[in-house]
Amino acid sequence: MGDFSNYGGSDEENAEIKRLNAEVDADTDNFENWEKLVRACEGLEGGLNRNSSPQALATLRATYDRFLLKFPLLFGYWKKYADLEFNISGPESAEMVYERGCASITNSVDLWTEYCSFKMETTHTPHLVRELFERGATHVGLDFLAHPFWDKYLEYEERQEAQDKIVAILNRVIRIPMHQYARYFERLRTLAQTRPLLELVSADALARYRGEVEAENAPYGIQKSEPEIERDIRAKIDAQLYTVFQQTQAETTKRWTFESEIKRPYFHVTELEHAQLANWRKYLDFEESEGNFNRIVFLYERCLVTCALYDEFWFRYARWMSAQEGKEEEVRNIYLRATTLYVPVSRPGIRLQYAYFEEMSGRVDVARDIHAAILNKLPDCVEAIVSWANLQRRQSGLDAAIDVYKAQIDSPTVDIFTKAAVVTEWAYLLWKVKGSSEEARACFSKNVQWYSDSRHFWQKWLEFELGQPTNAELEDQHGARIKDIIQMIRSKSRLSPAVKQELCQVYLNYLQDRGGKKAMKEFLALDRELYGPQSISVITKAKLGGKENGVAMGELDEPTRQKAETRFYSFYQLHMDPDPNAQGPASFN
Repeated sequence: MGDFSNYGGSDEENAEIKRLNAEVDADTDNFENWEKLVRACEGLEGGLNRNSSPQALATLRATYDRFLLKFPLLFGYWKKYADLEFNISGPESAEMVYERGCASITNSVDLWTEYCSFKMETTHTPHLVRELFERGATHVGLDFLAHPFWDKYLEYEERQEAQDKIVAILNRVIRIPMHQYARYFERLRTLAQTRPLLELVSADALARYRGEVEAENAPYGIQKSEPEIERDIRAKIDAQLYTVFQQTQAETTKRWTFESEIKRPYFHVTELEHAQLANWRKYLDFEESEGNFNRIVFLYERCLVTCALYDEFWFRYARWMSAQEGKEEEVRNIYLRATTLYVPVSRPGIRLQYAYFEEMSGRVDVARDIHAAILNKLPDCVEAIVSWANLQRRQSGLDAAIDVYKAQIDSPTVDIFTKAAVVTEWAYLLWKVKGSSEEARACFSKNVQWYSDSRHFWQKWLEFELGQPTNAELEDQHGARIKDIIQMIRSKSRLSPAVKQELCQVYLNYLQDRGGKKAMKEFLALDRELYGPQSISVITKAKLGGKENGVAMGELDEPTRQKAETRFYSFYQLHMDPDPNAQGPASFN
């Protein structure tokens, strides 16, 4: 929004718009706030027109521009914006809005139909109108519900009394599986009885039909007149049209079940039902099995209007497109649309996948920038930090990866529990990549004073020690190290008793599986402490609200405790196949 001292309305209207703008800025994802703001701007000065003040018009345009930048798939609002511009500034301004709208939602049958209808009424140069219809046909002509668009195209040619062009359009449409395919066939079949033969078929096809008619009559020595030959040719054309009709009917029938299950074919910010997502998955599976590239792409684009906020379908589209030969730019465009317009940064998986794609394509700096952009918005995203460090390790070596971890640990904007997770990743780099268990162990030991309240820190340290190679001679030393970690968890950590129980269970398992002759004595003592009644177990007593070692538990407040006990997962660890029996609204997350 510009720096307006007022928005072109009365003091009351200006105050209301200022308030609504503040609400929108505070929560840009709140669709209801946007709608209230748009309505308030439309109502300035009692309703805007070409005589409204420049400030009021600027306010309206700026609001619509911001709104449709945030929600570019709302075809109805593009139409409203174009109508407003037509009333305010005339057809040229309205056409600019239509162009922007059709570029933003390229496969909207409704918007292209409205645009072409607008062009029919405001432009008197036929070739310009036809060019627009042809552009629209490229984008929406294959839609199962494209009949309003094709009807509008036919209506225009009827106005022009261009019967030859009507025949040509019908000849295209009868080959497209769509909801009202049959009436186009019937109309073409009727016209085919009277229109010139060269309007109905190509010159080559006409010559072939004529040859067939003459060949059929030759054995009988029959010499037919030209009208008789034309009648026989029309019969063959009619038979061919009927064959096309049957093929289109079969293709339409294949898709009918999927189409009938689509309850919301347009974009909205509210969640879809699980059944809707399941139907889109099955429909895409079907179209992919058919193998027609153009139809597959068209269905993906339709799906990603309805399901734009579900990253599942962006992942699927990018993966499918990447399996096609020579489609690198198309894949990049899919990732760009997903990451810049639709999938919020709070779900970083698609952005990381985009970074991997750019790295694969040799654009390493772009991959780095993607990671930096994620962390600019989500400084505590452990997965993005680890991914960036691994990018640096692959491209520039171990030290570059460690530099990423150091920078995050030194950053004042990164939470201490995120830093605890980063330290463990640093230690694992030293262990797994550099091959130095001693340096990794030192990394844990030096940092325990800072991160003793982190569940993840202790878990990774235990996993590290349990993963070390050992033998009969070293096992005692190995067990002592694990025991020391358990002792520190019990004495230094302020984690909840339940989490301490969970972590200490690792040592119980170790004593059972790898302990020596006296292991069961220590096993039973620890078992009593962890699981005994509160009269003998400090852990149990603490779980029931008492004190541990004479210190009141619950020293971490609830928000801090939740952070301290967070488990960190990557996108693939959380990935699950969709539940085919799930009911109700499907969460975007």
